[in-house]
Amino acid sequence: MGEWAGRAGRSVALAFAGMLAGGAALAADAPKLDSGDTAWMLTATALVLMMTVPGLALFYAGMVRKKNVLATMMQSFAACCLVTVLWMVAGYSIAFGGEGSYFGGFDKLLLRGIEVASLSGTIPETVFMMFQMTFAIITPALIVGAVAERIKFSALLWFMGLWLLLVYAPVAHWVWGTGGFLKEAGVLDFAGGTVVHINSGVAALVLCLVLGKRVGYGRENFAPHNLVLTVIGASLLWVGWFGFNAGSTAAANGVAGMAMTVTQIATGAAGLAWMFAEWVTRKKPSVLGIASGAVAGLVAITPASGYVTPMGALLIGLIAGIVCFWGAMWLKKQLGYDDSLDVFAVHGLGGIAGALLTGVFAAEAIGGTGGLLEGNPAQLGKQVYGVVVVLVYNAIVSFVLIKAVGATVGFRVQEDEEREGLDIRLHGESVT
Repeated sequence: MGEWAGRAGRSVALAFAGMLAGGAALAADAPKLDSGDTAWMLTATALVLMMTVPGLALFYAGMVRKKNVLATMMQSFAACCLVTVLWMVAGYSIAFGGEGSYFGGFDKLLLRGIEVASLSGTIPETVFMMFQMTFAIITPALIVGAVAERIKFSALLWFMGLWLLLVYAPVAHWVWGTGGFLKEAGVLDFAGGTVVHINSGVAALVLCLVLGKRVGYGRENFAPHNLVLTVIGASLLWVGWFGFNAGSTAAANGVAGMAMTVTQIATGAAGLAWMFAEWVTRKKPSVLGIASGAVAGLVAITPASGYVTPMGALLIGLIAGIVCFWGAMWLKKQLGYDDSLDVFAVHGLGGIAGALLTGVFAAEAIGGTGGLLEGNPAQLGKQVYGVVVVLVYNAIVSFVLIKAVGATVGFRVQEDEEREGLDIRLHGESVT
């Protein structure tokens, strides 16, 4: 009896010890706040916000005519304000509020349930929410460059708000959200080549096709007002993009370091590729050309930045510079559309090129998935699938929204307003 009791006691003790060990293991596996990761993500969030205000605002404002400078800057600034509120109200919940295949859900409307102690991995959920908000801010702001100098401001606000909730937020969930069907299908998009750039580029193309050309397009001088502003804006975009790509690790680690490295390499390569292509075909390398090429490189490396080696980044940059130059200089002329600031050429074509090339150059040693060059042609097929799905869905919904907004508030300013300039006619202000 005593021996049995001793064995029983030892069994209970071992079971209790096992319970304690299991509890300790569960506690060890539970996410914990990491101050280093948090500090980096706070910095990355500020960098990405800087890409829109002042980066994109200056980049676009320098390329329009003097009479539309303030109106163009206003569009970027207003996008920042509008999307901030809509992301808080519903956008974040739609994108990241649940685990559905197509829709995040409404659990986090008005940021319900997000508290000081709420975590997303090793960072506060408030920081993750803010980081994703900055992506949501710049995407619709990119679109408006395609219809600069001719779009009604009230219509633009309606379109951006509806488009954010019906296109951007669902696509963000498909690609990045828990259970998103493109994510589950294995589509790779590290930092937004599909979600941000293909999305904005395709919507921009649909918008400029529906609105038509600017008054005097092809007959009058549409030279940029101030390329100094454009270069300053492009430089801010370049610096901010390190937060965009390296911040998408959501951690301060080696992948973030590699993402920053490949971003710099691809950007430099694309800037040179565009510059030399222009030098050969047009006999002079322009400031606008090298700045546009650098942005094209930033766009193209975005989906690949957490998956490719420096050599892969170099090739992606060179290819993107040529492809986007071709889109801006030849394709637009052949098809006859008026994309004011070449949004589709740089962001649409650059995003498509980057997404597809991710499937070619992805390295298993970097991001855990090999691409075509590592004997995995299926990954390229997955990238094609992701591009086609987003392109088709975006084009259809964007077209419907444009028609709906146009039928209610009207989309385009009157001809006399366009000729006098949107600064005075829409906002009652001018730069002089």
